[in-house]
Amino acid sequence: MNRITLVAGLSIPLLSLASHQAAAAEDALTALGKRLFFDTTLSEPAGQSCASCHAPAVGWSGPDSAMNASGAVHEGAVRGRFGKRRPPMAAYASFSPPLHIDPEEEHFVGGAFWDGRATGWLLGSPVAEQAQGPFLTPFEQNLPDAAEVTRRICAGRHGQSFRDYFGEGVCSDPVAGFNAAARAIEAFERSAEMNAFSSKYDHYLRDPKRFPLSEQEALGLELFVREDKGNCAACHPHTPGEHGEPPLFTDFTYDNLGVARNPANPWYGMTESNPQGAEWIDPGLGGFLETVPRFAHLAAENLGKYKVPSLRNVDLRPSDGLVKAYMHNGAQKSLEEVVHFYNTRDVKPKCETLATPEPGKNCWPAPEVVANLNTEELGDLGLTPEEEAAIVAFMRTLNDGWTPPEDG
Repeated sequence: MNRITLVAGLSIPLLSLASHQAAAAEDALTALGKRLFFDTTLSEPAGQSCASCHAPAVGWSGPDSAMNASGAVHEGAVRGRFGKRRPPMAAYASFSPPLHIDPEEEHFVGGAFWDGRATGWLLGSPVAEQAQGPFLTPFEQNLPDAAEVTRRICAGRHGQSFRDYFGEGVCSDPVAGFNAAARAIEAFERSAEMNAFSSKYDHYLRDPKRFPLSEQEALGLELFVREDKGNCAACHPHTPGEHGEPPLFTDFTYDNLGVARNPANPWYGMTESNPQGAEWIDPGLGGFLETVPRFAHLAAENLGKYKVPSLRNVDLRPSDGLVKAYMHNGAQKSLEEVVHFYNTRDVKPKCETLATPEPGKNCWPAPEVVANLNTEELGDLGLTPEEEAAIVAFMRTLNDGWTPPEDG
């Protein structure tokens, strides 16, 4: 056997070994990221982790039922401190591209957070940049700087794993350590544990005959897609990608749906941090764009717009009694309310004009931001109560963890 033949003969096992080593390294990074995600020592005072606002039992979103039923913004590590918006779902967020303008549609796509401020422009990944934000936010984990995040990780119970993966030098460079922590958490947020694709709808897509939708769910899917009915798929695509990738049920764009203020939002009372108090208006994406010189001229046309969330896990909860909140500010408290709002926003009068308003029944509150309102895809859908219920039933098929009847 000559040398060339020998090398060729070794190439397959060597490639296999390299692949195995790469997979093992990725598994190690994911495991480290999970430990950091659930680490309650990475806050001041200690006690709050990423999972405090992004819990698996509720689809990696806000788990506090009482808070969801009210202001929907979860309390930070410091008691009495609250941010501006409810926690978005961390699951499936890692698929979002860096924030950019779609040249054909001429609108913004990608980024993370409700207002897109975790752009992905620095680290190449919006979810990695998003992972860094809460550590340094006074209203969340309340650590003073990147150096303290790195110090706590390196001195803590995951410090050795952190050094084993990134090298001893990672603990001597605060910026490198902070970025490494973000990469680890990003790896976990990209993992199958957080992006399970295990809903009833996923089973249905794989084998519709074996895992059929119910009659009501099938009607809901039909209405979800129809442009002359629900038209939900316009922003929440429901079909697999060109290579068979499961649908994400978001196009990662931004919209002003005409949602009203949530009067219970604790941010209105945080006057030390929010001098506008009850007069504060959430600017959404437009507020962030004002801070970016190259996009500041586009801020006005994006005021009041928020990231289109994935509908996966939209109604996942550990029990029927746990309240989930919807929209960027948690103003709506059930899928039924959300679908009814989409259907009748422009049909019912504004509550402010009635003597005895009953929001959702005889009126809807005025939008928080009137500018840039989406009037083309919602507001007067003409759905019957039965059709609204069918769309809700379909959206509940998007909850992960569904067990086929024959399997359990």
